[in-house]
Amino acid sequence: MPQDRPGVDPKLLENLVCPLTKMPLRYDAERGELISDEAQLAYPIRDGVPIMLRDVARSLDDDGGSK
Repeated sequence: MPQDRPGVDPKLLENLVCPLTKMPLRYDAERGELISDEAQLAYPIRDGVPIMLRDVARSLDDDGGSK
């Protein structure tokens, strides 16, 4: 996969939690998303910036609930 997507600062990832559940997120580098397993949501990362808004999050049900 080409490195056309900026990464996310690992220090930032250590401090981010889901805005709905307040639980830790997991980083999916392949899809460029932060995953909240508890809320079943995937928050996009755009230009290296996590977009932590429910309105722009993708439901994990959209991909069959696979992790």
